Amino acid sequence: MKKISLLGATGSIGIQTLDIIRNQSNDFELVACSAGRNIDELYKIILEFKPKLVSVAGKEEAEKLTSLGIPSQIKVLYGEEGLIEVAVHEDSTILVNAVVGSVGLVPTMKAIQNGKTIALANKETLVTAGHIVMAEAEKYGVSILPVDSEHSAIYQCLNGENPNEIHKLIITASGGSFRDKTRDQLKDVTIEDALNHPNWSMGAKITIDSATMMNKGLEVIEAHWLFNMPYEKIDVVLHRESVIHSMIEFDDGSVMAQLGTPDMRVPIAYALNYPSRKPITNHKPLDLIKFGTLHFEEMDFNRFKCLDYAYQAGKVGGSLPTVLNAANEEAVAAFLQNKISFLQIENLIENALEKHNVISKPSLEEIRNIDEQTRQFVSSLIK
Repeated sequence: MKKISLLGATGSIGIQTLDIIRNQSNDFELVACSAGRNIDELYKIILEFKPKLVSVAGKEEAEKLTSLGIPSQIKVLYGEEGLIEVAVHEDSTILVNAVVGSVGLVPTMKAIQNGKTIALANKETLVTAGHIVMAEAEKYGVSILPVDSEHSAIYQCLNGENPNEIHKLIITASGGSFRDKTRDQLKDVTIEDALNHPNWSMGAKITIDSATMMNKGLEVIEAHWLFNMPYEKIDVVLHRESVIHSMIEFDDGSVMAQLGTPDMRVPIAYALNYPSRKPITNHKPLDLIKFGTLHFEEMDFNRFKCLDYAYQAGKVGGSLPTVLNAANEEAVAAFLQNKISFLQIENLIENALEKHNVISKPSLEEIRNIDEQTRQFVSSLIK
């Protein structure tokens, strides 16, 4: 039985991970999890899965959870210390990192140093510190299994193949909520409009990132690190149906693609069961006859400026992707709080990128400082 630590248990990926654990209870056990501020949902998780350790956002949330009368043997922690303790729990063999944002970086590093297999759904870990994370994974002999549908697709297509024979990676993008709108039409879009994704059911932050195409930009940077691939060999294509999750073109002209219905439980289950495959309860099989036609379009970098910013930041490298990510997190949070318009998200990111003096090989401490400084800078622009 594989024993699992889960960061972000009450988020979209976390809930779907718990569904896999629930339906493969002979294969998996949840031993530790974190849940931020959603105490009511965490309470239900505790009653069902009985983890040995849980972590929440802060002291107030910890006291609220304890007051609900959870079993006394369950240890309750909070803050970054709690996230780290969940990540490195002595009984766990796999860490599923499903938290949103750069908060997942340090716990992942600690888990790697403790020899845990990493099932990574948190893009920001590799975006902000890919050079450090991948070096540590190699040093400790740790596998990083991607949970993002696109990277899982590439990982699956690489099975039995020689990575040195890759001509290019082709990452597909649905286009998000506003794929058919012009830039003029984006001026007055609402939060509700942005959260209405045509294909996927995801959390608020990643759905906004999908609408700006920053989500795809972060995935490009993540793919660069996961597959040791130069940016010139990573393409993005618009694919409305989200049936092909990504492709690899090899040197001989062959193209390998991974297909499936838009169901995040598939890449989650693949990472948890790897190298095996197990049936997924209530999974809707792919019906290509129903789709009939699949569409592909060239990506417009002038229309989706955030994708362009991500490519630029990735190619420059160093500390610039940290700035990209921190500025985006702050800008998206402000949009979700109705403090800025949709198009102001990319303006704030551009301002932060232009202001930054790049450090070529930042340390973990420098990355954390730059992350904080960038957030403060963006916040000052919003105010």
